[in-house]
Amino acid sequence: MTSKVLVVANRLPVEFQESDGGGTWTRSPGGLVTALDSALSRHACTWIGWSGRACDEEGPALEIPQRLHECELLEVPLTAEEVSSHYEGFCNATLWPLYHDAVAPVVYSRSTFHTYEAVNRRFCDIVASEAPRDATVWVHDYQLQLLPQMLRRLRPDVRIGFFLHIPFPPPELFGRLPWRTQILNGLLGADLIGFQTADALENFLASVNALTPATAADGFISVPGNGNENPRTVTVGAFPISIDIDHIGALATTDEIRNLAGQVRSDLGDPRTLLLGVDRLDYTKGIELRLKAIVELFEEGALNPYETVFLQIASPSRQNVEQYQRIREQVEGAIGRAVGDLSRLGTSPIQYMYQTMPSDDLVAFYMAADVMLVTPLRDGMNLVAKEYVASRIGDDGALVLSEFAGAGRELRDAWLINPYDTDGLKRAILRAVRASKTEKARRMSSLRQAVVRHDVQRWSEEFLSILNAADQQEIIDLRERAGLPL
Repeated sequence: MTSKVLVVANRLPVEFQESDGGGTWTRSPGGLVTALDSALSRHACTWIGWSGRACDEEGPALEIPQRLHECELLEVPLTAEEVSSHYEGFCNATLWPLYHDAVAPVVYSRSTFHTYEAVNRRFCDIVASEAPRDATVWVHDYQLQLLPQMLRRLRPDVRIGFFLHIPFPPPELFGRLPWRTQILNGLLGADLIGFQTADALENFLASVNALTPATAADGFISVPGNGNENPRTVTVGAFPISIDIDHIGALATTDEIRNLAGQVRSDLGDPRTLLLGVDRLDYTKGIELRLKAIVELFEEGALNPYETVFLQIASPSRQNVEQYQRIREQVEGAIGRAVGDLSRLGTSPIQYMYQTMPSDDLVAFYMAADVMLVTPLRDGMNLVAKEYVASRIGDDGALVLSEFAGAGRELRDAWLINPYDTDGLKRAILRAVRASKTEKARRMSSLRQAVVRHDVQRWSEEFLSILNAADQQEIIDLRERAGLPL
């Protein structure tokens, strides 16, 4: 029986890992699945999404698992053409670069938008048929922005929440999108729309006021009625996503993870200082600019290449998208040149790993690192920064963090940087490396308090409680108690 709480996302929280003679289903990587899996593991729900394999692919049929923890799993079938046009096309060639401040060229294609509409409709039909009466439907991320309005028209009885995990662009960028009105109206079909930061929320409200007849004030949007729909009030807010700090903290105390952290340092030659970057291989992550700063510090002698190692872990991302294939070539080419440039020093202070790593193992790498470099050009939140902080149970270590990551709004005691400013990034790295134990402990203690105050369980509970509130006054009271920005 379908649960009264339905989570709807582009992907199911599982993926098929092929191997000789078959394969197995494992939990999917990525921040959205990690956050929601932790948040919903204690609650019964139904998760609706695509399995990751096109329904018209050759090979044996794959039966997805029926459940993950307490969640029932329901698949939305997509063809290879739909995956190419919807996900690889409109989502990742149009919306992704546009929403990340157009740090890469944006493709505007009518055909891929039409597929985007069709896929959103496919999701809508399945959700509408599966949702029990008066269910709560929580829709996630940029791949499904038309779904709330579609579902509202078919199932006005359900409560609809939408959360955007990536940034929402300023109106001067969003206004370039030919289908801007359709996207806004799609989102306004929700009862509650959540964003990572107050900046993203303000950008959305500015676009709503400029491009629709709706009006926004004090955390609510008044949507006028038309011939087919009654006037409605939509609640909006910033809900910074977080992590399962208890789980990471518990891992950091185990002998297995602590021994693995020691092995990491040993395998890297027991450096005096270990710098670490952990990212999906994406052009928004600023990997090449980070590498440029590191190489210059080695070449200038500010970092001793015989005592310092920089390790970059890059997990595969969107490998079927041509632009991401080029990104891998560019990053790995930059890594190769850097290693070559520094080889004359007689050592290899830059190390690179291209692989998906189990989340538990990542905690060992966080614990091994003296300085964590999280320097995206733009990011909705960036949970790596929070995971690093959660792993530092001894209040040691140092975090260098981009001010353009959502996490930079909360983790103010990190060494905050502008990733485009190479000299500023270099200065911050040196300050983090050279900081006294007292300063590092003071900063890390403050960072850990910020993460502990707002873990992933609290994030999900606050969102769902506001979504299901009885009236505006209860919503106002809930937001005030949670300290959430309007």
